[in-house]
Amino acid sequence: MKVNQAKRTVREFNISLPATSANLGPAFDAAALALDLALRVGAHKSRGFSINASGRDAEICGLVQNHLILTTYKEVLASEGRPAPALALAIDNGFPIGKGFGSSAAARLAGIALAVHFGHLKWSSSRIIAEASGREHHPDNAAACWMGGVTVARMLGECEAQVARFVPKGKWPLLLAIPDESLATEKARDVLPLEYSRADAVANIQNSMLLLAALFQGDRKMLASSLEDRIHQPYREQLCPLLPALRNFSDDCVLGTVLSGAGPSVLMFLDPQSRPEKVRTKIENHLREKGMQAELLLTSIARRGGEASFLRRSR
Repeated sequence: MKVNQAKRTVREFNISLPATSANLGPAFDAAALALDLALRVGAHKSRGFSINASGRDAEICGLVQNHLILTTYKEVLASEGRPAPALALAIDNGFPIGKGFGSSAAARLAGIALAVHFGHLKWSSSRIIAEASGREHHPDNAAACWMGGVTVARMLGECEAQVARFVPKGKWPLLLAIPDESLATEKARDVLPLEYSRADAVANIQNSMLLLAALFQGDRKMLASSLEDRIHQPYREQLCPLLPALRNFSDDCVLGTVLSGAGPSVLMFLDPQSRPEKVRTKIENHLREKGMQAELLLTSIARRGGEASFLRRSR
């Protein structure tokens, strides 16, 4: 009996990957933070591929055909010349798909982690992030999802990602406003201009650096004054009506409001001294007055990413 349990433990694999919010206003395609909402994936070898899905968007997560996790798993192993053993997956999804929370980055990282584990690949965290970033075409979500906290990332060629990570000082309560409709990242990118003025570029550089300093130092006033963006939000708000509606919400308990990733969801930084439940009720009433509605979800910055559960499982 003990021998069978040991064999089963070796075959099973579990990983937890957080949702992420990228861009953070002015830090377009450069910074992201991990959220306390998770995609949990369990796997073991099986005679055929199967998925048992629960949580948000379970009907999407449970489709074996063209599943992003399984597709990534197979492609990575094929590129390494390794066979891809059939897997039975158990997926518990804790955040929406296609609404600005890095769901594709989390799925790709899950597939890569499965390939590394079942294919016995000797990949470092940097290699894992780079693989996911190359498939995502930008590293911000992938870095935050794998490492947790707040990350700044860029690609160095095709096979390496350079990442700086830190855990913000103090508490940073967050409120997410999630609409019913989703928005494809490709559509959100199509509305962006090909060129920007020097003034807009300089303003975003200044604001993004001050934003990161504010999170690192726990400076609420600095954060509130550094969220202005001139690169993507002015063009995307036509596709994301929650942004202008909530950005105009005036309350000292809200430090600032930005798109979460490419949208359409919105991320709101709350004052740590506020009563988050009370703020949520106020915002719900504000949206109702405008004839709008959204799911309002309280969360915070996750200190750990998928790397933590991956390394713990690999020991």
